[in-house]
Amino acid sequence: MSAPRHLLAIDQGTTSTRTVLFDDKGQPIFTAQTEFTQIFPQDGWVEHDPEEIWQTVLDTCKQAIAASKEMGGTIAGLGITNQRETSLIWDKKTGKTVYNAIVWQDRRTSETCHSLRDQGHEAMVTEKTGLLLDPYFSGSKIAWILDNQPELRARADNDELAFGTIDSFLLWRLTGGKVHATDATNASRTMIYNIHNNQWDDELLALLNVPASLLPEVLDCASDFGQTDPELFGESIKIAGIAGDQHAAAIGQACFEPGMIKSTYGTGCFVLVNTGDKAISSEHRLLTTIAYRLNGETTYAIEGSIFSAGAAIQWLRDGLGIIKSASDSEAIASGLDGNHGVYLVPAFTGLGSPHWNAEARGSIYGLTRDSGPAEIVRATLESVCYQTNDLFKAMNEDGVKPSILRVDGGMVKNDWLVQQLSDTVDIQVQRPVVTETTALGAAFLAGLQTGVFASLDDLASYWRCEADFEPNMPAQERDTLIAGWDKAIARTLL
Repeated sequence: MSAPRHLLAIDQGTTSTRTVLFDDKGQPIFTAQTEFTQIFPQDGWVEHDPEEIWQTVLDTCKQAIAASKEMGGTIAGLGITNQRETSLIWDKKTGKTVYNAIVWQDRRTSETCHSLRDQGHEAMVTEKTGLLLDPYFSGSKIAWILDNQPELRARADNDELAFGTIDSFLLWRLTGGKVHATDATNASRTMIYNIHNNQWDDELLALLNVPASLLPEVLDCASDFGQTDPELFGESIKIAGIAGDQHAAAIGQACFEPGMIKSTYGTGCFVLVNTGDKAISSEHRLLTTIAYRLNGETTYAIEGSIFSAGAAIQWLRDGLGIIKSASDSEAIASGLDGNHGVYLVPAFTGLGSPHWNAEARGSIYGLTRDSGPAEIVRATLESVCYQTNDLFKAMNEDGVKPSILRVDGGMVKNDWLVQQLSDTVDIQVQRPVVTETTALGAAFLAGLQTGVFASLDDLASYWRCEADFEPNMPAQERDTLIAGWDKAIARTLL
């Protein structure tokens, strides 16, 4: 009897690293997770220590590999999924980074993006990349790192440095510096990659002052990305799949047909709609992006990005100290008979889609002497639903009218939140059996490349719904709540 085949998925997120072991039916059989430090050097700046991230990856991988061996299994392949847009530059000889990782939430390049927008460049950027001129994306971060220290540009011009998003950095480290590559989804989020011809774009590189010599090779999401250095884990493991976290989640949710939609609730919230082989342009400041690229064929998506979802719950726990754990929020919110007129706009690092305001900051409205911690907790959860509704309104105006929403991520374990989401957006919401679909998507990609799975249809056959949530809020109540949110947003954007 042959050893069972396992798939290893590294899910390198914004606040923690998970390594998940899956069986050959896409079921998680072991998880190791470690949080790491969030660094806030200035208002609107967010950084991570790359060495701390690397250590969390090593530690969690070793635990998962040991678990596989205890089960008598063999690891067929490894997939990587990652927080997107977070940017690093490292020395090609030593592998050491020249600066901390600048996180996707970081807003330090707002002025640069404003200046380029005022010069009339945004239309060209959007046409080529599907993105907006915003500090969220990697391009302006790369330029900032190179300009931060006088010698770095000279070193870049001398081909001594390499750029990568987190996936590319981990790939370099995992392969002992042998492979400098990324996948099409991560490349599509850099603001320097043309999503229509699938190439780094010279005009965009010149605009953002990014040397081409820094850039990784761009491969399909399921590809031969090399093998792990045997000194790391005592064996070489095939690295066979990479996708940015939201794209991986769409794959894990089996959103393979045009019109299928998923929303992931992690640190941020990201809604992604499959649009097939057509790159549809939004008229309402949503993003056009590569959903995935397989066998050289590109599938596109429309995406809405919310910067603070789980991050706002983390703030309740770590910043205000009014909950001990994220799970406490469900009982607190459900214990109130309403929101008592309190609204929280979690613009801690600006507002994403469809507002795209980097200068906006978090606000609470409607406080009275009767307001207390419970109202703030409920308002924080409700803000996730209202922000999602803003995305759906924009999608509807773009002609995208989904009837079912598949949700995933750590927050959707909260039944109250998912029901409130269904009520607010007025749509059926499905929660899958496997809610950590980001890691599952990475495992699916690795399994496709290594022959564990035969096709996308094969992957779709493993998707299972755990719970359905139907909207049951009266229309007048919904309209009143949304009107209150709209006022809060308008005041925040003043």
